[in-house]
Amino acid sequence: MARPLPSIVFAITLALALGSFNTSDAAIIPPLKQPKWAELTPQQREVLAPLSTEWDKLESYRRKKWLGIAQRYPTLSAEEQQRVQRRMKAWVDLSPEERKRAREQFKTLQKAPPAQRETVKERWKEYQSLPDAEKQRLQQDAKQKSQPKSGAGKAVKSVPTGVPPPAASGVTPPVVPNSAPPAAPPAAAPQQ
Repeated sequence: MARPLPSIVFAITLALALGSFNTSDAAIIPPLKQPKWAELTPQQREVLAPLSTEWDKLESYRRKKWLGIAQRYPTLSAEEQQRVQRRMKAWVDLSPEERKRAREQFKTLQKAPPAQRETVKERWKEYQSLPDAEKQRLQQDAKQKSQPKSGAGKAVKSVPTGVPPPAASGVTPPVVPNSAPPAAPPAAAPQQ
């Protein structure tokens, strides 16, 4: 069976066109550069002040995200503005490992079903309503759990006498999603 002449001509033309395509002729789109700290407007610098020491080290996409927050900042209520500032300061105080862990927790929570996210929010509210002494105790417990254990494979958990374990209180501090950068894990969060 012979193919019709137009389809053969089209196939040959297409093959020649694809074969002669030179990738160096293709348009290369450079990544969008975000401004350095010195290039920000005075308003942006004021809003993003907690990030001033790290700004020029941030990846371009992270700068873009922070610039979006700075753009929305004037439309926020005074309470929301204070919250953004507190979270920004807490974020700067985190180590790179803590930031990575917070981002991972945030991503995990974003993928969780709405009912589970609501449960986490409720538990976070419960945690925030605890007395400062109880919060500090939970933070100390979290620090002890996160420290690497030494020994030959045996994990020995020491519990202070007279203090119920965290599970007994029924409250464990989660990370809550928000429109600002992920909040610090409660063990590293500053006291309000």
